[in-house]
Amino acid sequence: MVKPALFDPFRLLFGTLTVLPVQPPRVVNRLVAGRAMTLAPVAGIVLALLVGVPMQLAWRWGHGSSALLAVLVVGALAVLTRAMHLDGLADVADGLGSGRRGDDALAVMKKSDIGPFGVATLVIVLLVQVIALSDLIGTGRGFPALLVALVASRGMLPVLCGPRFRAARPGGLGATVSSSVSRRQLVLAIVLEIGLVLAATGLLGLPGWMDPPRVEAALLAALVGSACGHLIALRAVSRFGGTTGDVYGAVVETTFTATLALAAFFI
Repeated sequence: MVKPALFDPFRLLFGTLTVLPVQPPRVVNRLVAGRAMTLAPVAGIVLALLVGVPMQLAWRWGHGSSALLAVLVVGALAVLTRAMHLDGLADVADGLGSGRRGDDALAVMKKSDIGPFGVATLVIVLLVQVIALSDLIGTGRGFPALLVALVASRGMLPVLCGPRFRAARPGGLGATVSSSVSRRQLVLAIVLEIGLVLAATGLLGLPGWMDPPRVEAALLAALVGSACGHLIALRAVSRFGGTTGDVYGAVVETTFTATLALAAFFI
């Protein structure tokens, strides 16, 4: 029997949530899946560095518009994540919009095409992301707000993979990671999420960013954004009978969008 390697959780994490070239894990089981999902906020930090640093440099040294930068960042995130969270959001929107329940709703979500509910949801969500990020870039808060939103949204994955949620069907990503995160790991993931946000913003040393009111506003945006994602998860579970990979993607994208929008209002 092959034992999991030390870096298997990281390989599973980045191989699943990003397009980064990593070796496949030697073993994929519930132990590895639980550890990978516990570390999900780390993927948010990596994505923030990959897209946020060029964005910040372009804004500081370039002459482009904040709207153009926002479009490029949102597009880059879609590429770096294979747009799978957006795909999940569209599928969940179609499933919820169909008015069906259980297996009938899951059948709608498994179709390869995107229905009107999915298209409308994607258009609205992408517009909100671009407009909110454009406003934040224009006021010099784009990078820290992006970092908070990415970490908070990926921090929802250990919650969805915790003891409270169950998979809607036996196969697929949802079943592989469902309930793989223990209560202790969930607490660790939350502490990790908060610590990463505070440590990263502190190390950046952005002028005025670490003022207590701004830190409180950032944490509040992450908290309320996560609550919005949680509501989507509860609604999906009540209609589908459990979680799926699409539900994970929808919750991540909802949390990211809500956190960005709240940051644009309050930070």
